[in-house]
Formats: sequence, structure tokens, C-alpha cells
Amino acid sequence: MNNPPSIRRIDSARSDLFAVEVAGHVSAADIENLYGLLEGVYVTQQRVDLLIRVVGNEGVDWGEVSPDTVRQAQEHAREHIGRCAAIGENDATRHIAEIFCPFGAELRHFALDAEDEAWEWLA
Repeated sequence: MNNPPSIRRIDSARSDLFAVEVAGHVSAADIENLYGLLEGVYVTQQRVDLLIRVVGNEGVDWGEVSPDTVRQAQEHAREHIGRCAAIGENDATRHIAEIFCPFGAELRHFALDAEDEAWEWLA
């Protein structure tokens, strides 16, 4: 039986806001999937705000993520991400934010119970 994807897009009314939920165990393929989803957004949006919500994290297979994927994700994020809201209070939240929320972007961390504040900050 296949596991459900750990990366799920969250609907947003803004075309320049990409929101995603990361839940459960995150495989290298899930990280690749997130990178691919962002690449699709970059095609239509020069600047994008990013909301990442990490819930029920059961670990991330960081050792299996291609260094090339991490490097490319960081390079492309520097070109496109303006603000990033990282929701969650664990190491996975911090690591995912380090990859997809580049140095120079406005980054704020929010507790899970402060998600509404994250959405307001990005509004």
C-alpha cells in the first residue's frame, strides 16, 4: 500500500502566495515534489510569498535528498521568494525553511496555534 503524500498544497486566493502543509514522515521524494511544485509557481510568478505548515512530523529523510536539489531549490528561492511564514515548532520546520526560505527573504516562525497570525502577516 502506498503512503499518502506528505506534502499537500493549501488553497489560497492569491496567485502570488504558495501555501503547503508538510505532515507525517517526509521522504526525499516529498522534498523533490515540493521543489517541483514551487518551480511551477515560479513560471507564472516572479515574486512569491510562501507559507509552510509542518504538523505531526515523523521525521525527514534528509540524507537521501539530493544535494543538487537543495542547491537548486535555494538558488531559485533567492530569485522568487519574498516573505516566508514557517508554522511549526520542530527541527523539520527549521530545516525546510532553511532550504525554501532563502537568506534575504523576510522569514517569520509561528507556533501551530498562531497560524492565523501567519496568514495575516502574509496578507
